[in-house]
Amino acid sequence: MNINYVTGDATQPIGDGINLIVHICNDAGRWGKGFVLVLSKRWLKPEMTYREIARTRPLELGEIQMIQIDNNLGVINLIGQHGIRPINGVPPIRYQAVEAGLGVIGIAGRTSGVSVHMPRIGCGLAGGKWDMIEPIIQRQLSSRGIPVTVYDLP
Repeated sequence: MNINYVTGDATQPIGDGINLIVHICNDAGRWGKGFVLVLSKRWLKPEMTYREIARTRPLELGEIQMIQIDNNLGVINLIGQHGIRPINGVPPIRYQAVEAGLGVIGIAGRTSGVSVHMPRIGCGLAGGKWDMIEPIIQRQLSSRGIPVTVYDLP
């Protein structure tokens, strides 16, 4: 199964069934730039969940936070970014954490009939490269039969 690329808004997933919006968050407890701003304009629960967890314990790279929006829509905060800025030229993206988080989604999603929707995760403020992220998505989601749609803004 291949990744479907479309022009559109990842907060408005296309298709029927159970849709999961996946995006990358940092492990620093900071919410406030990039795709998360768009999410927060539509729903408060993903931000509230992230902030509450960050207040109560350290965020672990690779963890996922599943937030149910309604019966057919969920948002997954994937902790795949260490800090918020590059350190010694190393961007905050952590590919192993993205792989781990998508792996959990892939195992759970294989039997539940979900589809995954996302922007080009990890490639904005996290500083990742799509040619590194795309194979992770293929290994952890597409190869398990989970439909994935990636949204690029017009």
